[in-house]
Amino acid sequence: MQPLARLHLSEELTQLLQSVHHIRKISKGTFLYQEGQDAAELFIIQSGKVQISKMTQEGQELTLRMCSVGEIIGELTMFYSSSKYMLNAKVVESGEVAVIYKDELEKRLELDNGLAIEFMRWMSHQNRKTITKFRDLILNGKKGALYSTLIRLSNSYGKISNSGIVIDLPITNQELANFCGTSREVVNRMLSELRKNQIISVDKGIITLHDIDYLKTEIHCENCPVDICNIH
Repeated sequence: MQPLARLHLSEELTQLLQSVHHIRKISKGTFLYQEGQDAAELFIIQSGKVQISKMTQEGQELTLRMCSVGEIIGELTMFYSSSKYMLNAKVVESGEVAVIYKDELEKRLELDNGLAIEFMRWMSHQNRKTITKFRDLILNGKKGALYSTLIRLSNSYGKISNSGIVIDLPITNQELANFCGTSREVVNRMLSELRKNQIISVDKGIITLHDIDYLKTEIHCENCPVDICNIH
């Protein structure tokens, strides 16, 4: 069996997770799991990309995370006897995931308080990242959600160039809209305004931020650490 991709966890917790898994192939356009389904597994991404999202009451998709190699998904179901998945996990790039049986992992954590505390600390870190995204959406509205998404994208995929920060990830206006919980038309208008004011430029889906300080000022950026302020 092939080894797990490098996790964003300690060596001890990584070794624990390595001992309770098998590998599953995932195909673009399919769902690894959907909101409301019975939750019996967690997943560690080995290759490919998975989009974590939630549907709003208005039927609008809100993208919370774009997960890639080494990230754990499905963790919100831990330590609930009859839990269901709270979010949707859609495969946006084919690859493989390591499957961890929730019941087995819970039993292992119950036997090692140190590892249990470390796992809880990691989950708390993930929750903090999610809360900051909701904060931007609630306190600053759609514009704040877009601006903070651009900042997070730059922290995850940004490359410094002579003209600014190039977000080295092609992204459509619809995908940006999903991160903001709004429509593509609303994002189109906001991006047009930013281009008109020379804050950004867009070339074949590649966005360059010419004035990231403007975006940060507009949303009253708290300069959170990059491990919090990212798109993952």
